Amino acid sequence: MARVFAPKIATANDLLEGDVVYFTANGVWSRLHGDAKVAHSPEEADTLLKAAEAFPLQVVGVYLADVALSESGAPQPVHFRETFRTRGPSNYFHGKQAVLSHV
Repeated sequence: MARVFAPKIATANDLLEGDVVYFTANGVWSRLHGDAKVAHSPEEADTLLKAAEAFPLQVVGVYLADVALSESGAPQPVHFRETFRTRGPSNYFHGKQAVLSHV
């Protein structure tokens, strides 16, 4: 039986700052998971990955990550690794982790 396609987004790490970034519909990288362009088919996913890989001087480690869609259509991580990556560096309490703790 064929597997059902899960929606996907393109993610990578910024080369200068090391932050996790997400490829957007505008063809730029964002640090916000919710800004990511969602691919709804294997063909869209291939196109998205190729477009995201076109920035070798800006990002490293580009790959597609599975997402679920919220009621508003915003992408939500489905795997622990991706949820963890949205929280920022884990070596000490700073950056996104410090900001998110006050929310």
